[in-house]
Amino acid sequence: MRTEISDLDQLRATPDLRGAVLTGLDLTSEDLRGPLDGALFLGCVLSPALQRRAEAAGALTFPVIPDVPYDVYRTRLYTPAELFAGFDPTNPASYTDTLDARVYRHSRHLGTRPDPLHALAERLHDHAITEALDEVLTGKPVAVMGGHALSRDSTGYRAAVDLGVALGKADFTVLTGGGPGAMEAVPLGVRLADRTTVDDVLTHISRAPRFGADDESIGHWLAAFPTDLPTTATPRTIGIPTWFYGHEPPNPACEVHAKYFANSVREEGLLTVATGGIVYTPGKAGTVQEVFQDFCQNYYGSVGPAAPMVFLGKDFWLNEVPAAPLVQQLARGREAEQWIIVTDDVDEALALLTSYQAG
Repeated sequence: MRTEISDLDQLRATPDLRGAVLTGLDLTSEDLRGPLDGALFLGCVLSPALQRRAEAAGALTFPVIPDVPYDVYRTRLYTPAELFAGFDPTNPASYTDTLDARVYRHSRHLGTRPDPLHALAERLHDHAITEALDEVLTGKPVAVMGGHALSRDSTGYRAAVDLGVALGKADFTVLTGGGPGAMEAVPLGVRLADRTTVDDVLTHISRAPRFGADDESIGHWLAAFPTDLPTTATPRTIGIPTWFYGHEPPNPACEVHAKYFANSVREEGLLTVATGGIVYTPGKAGTVQEVFQDFCQNYYGSVGPAAPMVFLGKDFWLNEVPAAPLVQQLARGREAEQWIIVTDDVDEALALLTSYQAG
């Protein structure tokens, strides 16, 4: 396994750099005398002499890519504070100056088929995000899928918050798609699990129940969210959004976000890392797509043992959007069958997830 180095103190304590991965370091003043065979320099600044030594040793250097508003070789996930840096709640239009908005505009300008340089930059960024996500995941995280259109003043949003509270009290690490609606409500509930102020928070944020198509509207939506939610040393609420749907900002409820450019990588990745199972709350086409992507993984065992699929909302999943019966039919006689339930009872859902965790 390669040694990964992203700060100078760690570098100076690692004399043998054979096969090491060095990321984002200014090495122009560093005296690297040890072997560099097979080293990988990602976004580092090398002196001419060091560049020659690295090339002679067979090391690879990936240079800083200019004129992009994001860190191509980042080594950590995004926090809401980083994505929304520069936002002034008293000036909702200031959302347009945030990192999140600037990266989205850049991506939109390039279009769906960016030139080779920018396409490579986006792929390298997304690979770095996947690596950073792997580093913070522990145990068997549970994902919750559901509609992005739920407004903060709706009964569905409140039900998703209550689900999050239950998952938080059961000490699950919870993943969502990182956007608005159910994707915001569930992590909000997880973070409020030890508080008695759920009603007060919902009353406060319902002043901006949804956002429109412009940055000022998003700013009003963002400004209504509390900034004093509890955090943990190891994040228990992780969003996995995408700039492909950048018109929907990442929610401020998740402690960290693994934000991607490629939606296909984001979708498959979210389903793959949810090794503790997935809870499906009512949603539309995107949620149904995730149901069958997830079941395909479980059916073929392509990424590990079959994990729970919890369809929360019987009438919706059996009648309104009858995806659950088809999944159950396809799973008949296979390992996945025992881990599929359709229920209205959150306690029943938690019992199945907990049983799987203990297995």
